[in-house]
Amino acid sequence: MRLIKQIPNIITLLNLLCGCIATIFAVQNSLVWAALFVMLGILFDFFDGFAARVLNAQSPLGLQLDSLADMVTSGVVPGIVLYQLLLQVVGKPFYVVPSTLTTGQLWDSIDISYVSLLGLSVTLASAYRLAKFNIDTRQTSSFIGLPTPANTLLIISLPLILNFQPTPWIVALLMNIWFLIGLALISCYLLNAEIPLFALKFKTWSFTDNKVRYLFLLLSLVLIVLLKFIAIPCIILLYVLLSVVFRKVEATN
Repeated sequence: MRLIKQIPNIITLLNLLCGCIATIFAVQNSLVWAALFVMLGILFDFFDGFAARVLNAQSPLGLQLDSLADMVTSGVVPGIVLYQLLLQVVGKPFYVVPSTLTTGQLWDSIDISYVSLLGLSVTLASAYRLAKFNIDTRQTSSFIGLPTPANTLLIISLPLILNFQPTPWIVALLMNIWFLIGLALISCYLLNAEIPLFALKFKTWSFTDNKVRYLFLLLSLVLIVLLKFIAIPCIILLYVLLSVVFRKVEATN
């Protein structure tokens, strides 16, 4: 029985493992592989909560472990991915400093792309959001601010689009330095904004109780069929817009 109760935690650790592997790929600038392992990690992240509810194995330990795993998969990795994309635009890499240099020569030989470091702001904002989430009692059945996995899907979709759907105007847009900087700043804002967003948790299968969820899933499926990888950022935008619209509709009724 104790082993069964640990199944959700084991799934969470698989999420963390995928995040660690994705980090290695992201540091090596293998962004497509990093994206694939992040998506696998997010899949584990979804099923650990599902398994915890089914097995009645929810615990404070599981909550903390989930956030720690998310910090890697949906915090560290997207920051590095955005850093690498900015680095490609700026074209100014970190230089490895030979150990034979003197202290005076050391600082003269380090060439850092400070602009690219803005990508890591997403990692900092993700850490802040995850810490807030753990102590925020308002986010039990819905979210306030964009969940870190959703924001991560938005960012990792960029290398997938660039590699598999490299339409010239899309490449020009995604590899524009101001677009990437703007994406970093918008991500940081959405992660911690006081914007109520619905969660994809079905307590019942009733259409009346879940109409926004069913509508979102249907529209997402249509977008994926029509747009493929380009659908990912569109789906994240759709998620935010539907949440805001339905919240206003409910407030007026």
